Amino acid sequence: MRGLVAVCLTTTVSTSTDPAREQGLAIVRTVADLRRTVAAFRKAGQTIGLVPTMGALHEGHVSLVKGALDRGDVPVTSIFVNPTQFGPNEDFAAYPRDEQGDFDKLQAAGCRIVFAPTKDEMYPGEQLTSVIVKGVTEGLCGPLRPGHFEGVATVVSKLLLMAMPDRAFFGEKDYQQLQVIKRMVRDLSMPFEIVGMPTVREADGLAMSSRNRYMNAAERKTATGLYRALNEVAQAVRGGAACAATTAAASQALLAGGFDKVEYLTVVDAESLAPLERVAPAPARVVAAVRLGRTRLIDNIAA
Repeated sequence: MRGLVAVCLTTTVSTSTDPAREQGLAIVRTVADLRRTVAAFRKAGQTIGLVPTMGALHEGHVSLVKGALDRGDVPVTSIFVNPTQFGPNEDFAAYPRDEQGDFDKLQAAGCRIVFAPTKDEMYPGEQLTSVIVKGVTEGLCGPLRPGHFEGVATVVSKLLLMAMPDRAFFGEKDYQQLQVIKRMVRDLSMPFEIVGMPTVREADGLAMSSRNRYMNAAERKTATGLYRALNEVAQAVRGGAACAATTAAASQALLAGGFDKVEYLTVVDAESLAPLERVAPAPARVVAAVRLGRTRLIDNIAA
């Protein structure tokens, strides 16, 4: 069905030509319907906050919806597992998907529009254009995931232009991604405010992630060591310790604590992501990517 559909948690379905007057969750599948639905809210004098996601939602995603509501925006959440940001040996096929569960969480959180397109809707026909952001993509995850940030920048630019929000909300857990998007919007003079929201964590400090469900019980217990290591490094470098020596020692401790691989653990400038030898007055981040079983964990904190 191509028209606007309002879906509530009781799965009662009704149609509406003016979603701004409804209180349900409008689920749209096409760009044309997204633009039509957003236009109805704008006509009612409301601002739009975009929350791009790949689904398998958790409380971290919900916090982004609530961030939009706190700023007075109508939250628009996209759910699209973007194939262009996955490498050939990555987990695209296995990436967790739970569309109805996501819809339920979003309605409970106060989201008003969900954009859940197909691959053909997002990438109709042959695609000859992509977005490449240099500099901030050249370290950390960049060399480890060739093409990943090109896929991210391209799909986010498409989503921004499809929804035309006032603001778009991203979690700080994917810190390099956040800096890539901020740089893209700045360099291309896009008229959108990019809002970074604090990482939402489990009670033991583990950053919430859709991929956490890959871990077994033993791995989940080990995983808490990453957040502890980040805090220990941050405390040490704030006190004047050399960044390289401190992160090298922390990497060895993570391996001894049961992690299978430390892809990187480093201290970088918070905007440029350039490696730092000492923490200066400018803001810095301790950033890490590690492997634990089949799960790749990323995390970061301010230094």
